[in-house]
Amino acid sequence: MSFFSGFSLEHAEIEGGSIRLRRGGDGPPILLVHGNPQTHAMWHAIAPSLSKHYTVICPDLRGYGGSFKPEATSTHAPYSKREMAKDLIQLMENFGFSTFQVASHDRGARVSHRMALEYPEKIERLAVLDIVPTIEHFERTNMKFAMGYYHWFWFAQPHPFPENVISSNPGDWFHAHTSREPKGNDFFHPDALSDYLTHIHDPKMIRGMCEDYRAAATIDLEHDRKSRADGIKIQCPLLTLWGRKGKINEWYDTLAIWREYCTDTVTGGAIHSGHYLPEEAPDKVLEQFEKFFL
Repeated sequence: MSFFSGFSLEHAEIEGGSIRLRRGGDGPPILLVHGNPQTHAMWHAIAPSLSKHYTVICPDLRGYGGSFKPEATSTHAPYSKREMAKDLIQLMENFGFSTFQVASHDRGARVSHRMALEYPEKIERLAVLDIVPTIEHFERTNMKFAMGYYHWFWFAQPHPFPENVISSNPGDWFHAHTSREPKGNDFFHPDALSDYLTHIHDPKMIRGMCEDYRAAATIDLEHDRKSRADGIKIQCPLLTLWGRKGKINEWYDTLAIWREYCTDTVTGGAIHSGHYLPEEAPDKVLEQFEKFFL
């Protein structure tokens, strides 16, 4: 199958700026949200199959890919998951969808978690891939986490230190960063890899990516603590999938953790994959999606 066969590449205007996206298919809406340091292109092996039954929308998050990249502030608020979630709600509303289902990976799953907390009436079902809640990572931090996910703390260092290091050789940095499990040079689809590398050479994306992590360590934690203290939880069915070869499988009882954050049913499990499940094991991901999404 060709890259995003049957999909249009578009830009949509929302309150903050322009969102780049792929759109295809017909039927009930499903939103696919990418992770770091990628773009919507990570869904290339998933979206075409889903489009046989759904209207599929795959955007680039603010700060990433071809979407707008707001100026950073001292509070990191423009890159909070609250603002990113609001972008996605506005995007779906612009296409006429008042409710929808969501599948999300990595940073995008953190955005969709916040979206489900703040817009429970919008989210029908939610799938999160290879994460536990951000607050759980930070509160459970030990040496294994600090060494394995060291980039959480490095990206969050003050501007411009991490940006300068990445900008000195973005291509080598990308390949090192995405090799948390060993992989060959042909791991990523060539069209997807081209998109990732094009945008990681953009200094504004590098800044936006670091701001995403700075927000996670500051304002996002404030929001997460407030939601937890107020007893606000995900109210829709939740599917959580993670890679058996990855760190989430090694460190956490993932189902048990997510059940503390959701009032509805929580299902899922490990897939024989590393961190990049939709690209390494798309058939297994699709099998789970077909069982979960209605």
